[in-house]
This record gives sequence, C-alpha cells and structure tokens, in this order.
Amino acid sequence: MYNLVMKDLKLGVSPIFLVMPLLTGALMLIPAWIYVLVPLYFCWITVPNMFAGFKAQNDLLFTTMMPVTKRDMVKARVSVVVLLELLHIGIAMIFGIFTFLLYPDMIYYFFAPTLGFWGVCLAMFGIFNLVFIPMYYKTAYNYGKATFASIAAAMLFAGIAQWVGISNSNVADVFTGSRMDDMALQAFILVAGIAIFAAFTAIAYRVGFNRFQKVEAQ
Repeated sequence: MYNLVMKDLKLGVSPIFLVMPLLTGALMLIPAWIYVLVPLYFCWITVPNMFAGFKAQNDLLFTTMMPVTKRDMVKARVSVVVLLELLHIGIAMIFGIFTFLLYPDMIYYFFAPTLGFWGVCLAMFGIFNLVFIPMYYKTAYNYGKATFASIAAAMLFAGIAQWVGISNSNVADVFTGSRMDDMALQAFILVAGIAIFAAFTAIAYRVGFNRFQKVEAQ
C-alpha cells in the first residue's frame, strides 16, 4: 500500500496541492475572518482537481494492471485524501497561533481559531469523506456528483455550526473564552471532532471498498 500512496503523491497529486495548505493557511492571518472557509478550500479546489487528474490519466486502469488488491487501492487513495486534509488542518493551526499572537485583543464575530474550532473543522472533513468516498467508488472514475454532494454537505455543516456560534452567545463564549472551563470544553470539542473524523472516514473507506469490489476497470 505504501507504494500506491507514493504513486498517488508523485504521479497523481500536483505539487501545487502540496503548497495549497500554506497558501490557504495564510488566510488565517486575516483579522477576525470567517476562518471556517480555510479548510473548505481543500474541498473546493484540491479534491475536484486532484480527482480530475486521476480521471484524465486513466489512473483506474493503470492501477488495476499492477499486482495490488482493490482493498489496497482504496486504502491508499483514502490515505492520500486524509494526509492532505491533516496537512491543511495542521498548517492552518500554526497560522492560527500566530493570529492570536498578532491580534491579542481581537473581537471575533465568527469562530476564533481555538481548539474547539479545529474540532469543528475535523468533523466537517469527516462528513465530507463520508459523502465523497462512497459516492466516488460507485464507479471509481466519475467524481462530479460525489464532489458536488460532499461539498454541499460540508458547507451545510459549516454554515449551521457557524450560525449557531453567532446566534447563541453561550456557544460563542465557549469558542472564544479563555477561562479554564471554556478551554476544557474546547478540548472536548476537539477530541469529539477527531473521533468523528476518524469514525466517518473509516466508515467511508469500508463502504467505498465494498462498492469498488463491484467495479470493473475499463
């Protein structure tokens, strides 16, 4: 599987998509911006263009000619998606730390880049994976409907979460507060987001693999 992951990273993933986390992460330095848009750029730009590249290269046929199993093919592709998602989150978190250092007295009308915010972002990526991966592996070739549906699901979740954060002062206080109880809740939200991301991605992989077993490469 390692060789399949490296094949995707070297042949299927354009270098620009490895630079994208730095470019989008830098948007975290905009004072009091709508920071939930930063991870969404992965869904809007990286995924559709990356899978368009796989389709254009006829990667499905090429890979099935290799001495690999379908399980490893799905696992490697999902691993690449997860790796890029975590790269986007990790670099954005670093820029988020600089945001707090640069603007210590900033008033946030949207989510501040606290631990709880990153939990929300991870949950959003989990939802994206849960929709995209099973839909994509109905054919393992056509990505359009899967991309549209997964982006819609991720944006809907992000929009609802941000709306709750704006309309409910208690929720806003949790995500922006610096008291010990607020930080404990933020840490809990982060852990919950990690758990949702891991669980949804694992389910997506399993469903995607089951569907891919029925696909014949052409």
